[in-house]
Amino acid sequence: MMMNHSLKSRCKVAPGTVIIGKWHSNKYTVLKELGYGANGIVYLAKFKNTQVALKMSDNGMSITSEVNVLRSFAKVQGSTLGPSLLDVDDWKSNRGQISFYAMEYIQGPDLLTFLQNKGKSWTTVLFLQLLNDLNTLHANGWVFGDLKPENLIVTGPTPRIRCIDVGGTTLQGRAIKEFTEFYDRGYWGLGTRKADPAYDLFAVAMIMINTAYPKRFNKTIGGISQLREAIKKQKDLLLFEKVIVKALQGQYTNALQMRTELMSLIIDKKNHDTLNKSAVTNTNSTMQKQKINQSGMQQPKSRQTYRRKRKKNRWMETIIITIFLALLYFLYIFQKLL
Repeated sequence: MMMNHSLKSRCKVAPGTVIIGKWHSNKYTVLKELGYGANGIVYLAKFKNTQVALKMSDNGMSITSEVNVLRSFAKVQGSTLGPSLLDVDDWKSNRGQISFYAMEYIQGPDLLTFLQNKGKSWTTVLFLQLLNDLNTLHANGWVFGDLKPENLIVTGPTPRIRCIDVGGTTLQGRAIKEFTEFYDRGYWGLGTRKADPAYDLFAVAMIMINTAYPKRFNKTIGGISQLREAIKKQKDLLLFEKVIVKALQGQYTNALQMRTELMSLIIDKKNHDTLNKSAVTNTNSTMQKQKINQSGMQQPKSRQTYRRKRKKNRWMETIIITIFLALLYFLYIFQKLL
């Protein structure tokens, strides 16, 4: 869901614009626009010698709600799901007062770009991380809501998945504030838009499908039938079919259940691959032994062995010839004596 054009124009500022907070007097120099959503525009800005993300909106209630979410994240020990909140203030522009907040600028490619560049072997690692973070978020009474690859950034050097837009984050039990159709269970006819953990887990399943369909696909018949058909057409998704389908049908009540079953599938696959590799190794070893036994003396010998045998044969020939000549000599002498 996008913000209306009039709201976007009121928050639109050019690179180089200096934003000065009305209450805290912090100065932010706008560098470029990073993106916009239903409730505001996010800019990359410079604060002193640091780059920050600055979200601006003339909807003060929306800013307050998002700030509350970020503050809630900060209270959760060890949580790195969303960006850190740095400042909250208002800016008196020539278009009126605009609320804004500054947050940590999370750098890196989005989820799909990262997988395209680094390989799909990272897929399960990142999804296990995401499910762990979502479980923490849900335990604190929130649902992320507008969960999609564009909102998931992979930071480094050790790959870590982070969320960059909390605009859709909603208190559990309320109606989802923001959503993107492809990842919305209501759009596919598989549930309501009431904020509960299963709403986010549906979105996770759709993002997993999205990794095999980078350009997404259009809804036709909708429902679980179309989505199951899409899964079956992609080899990369078949391994996780059980988990994906259960999440699409709302059969997980919390993110840890989905994470545990996903981990189980990965372990089973690893064990299966190890057994297959062991079987192939043993078969190859047996075949090699059979080949050696069958070939016997036909196997080529080393040069050193060949030389030793040749030298031995020469000595044998010399001894035989010497004995033969000696016999002839004694026979000759015996005839003379007669």
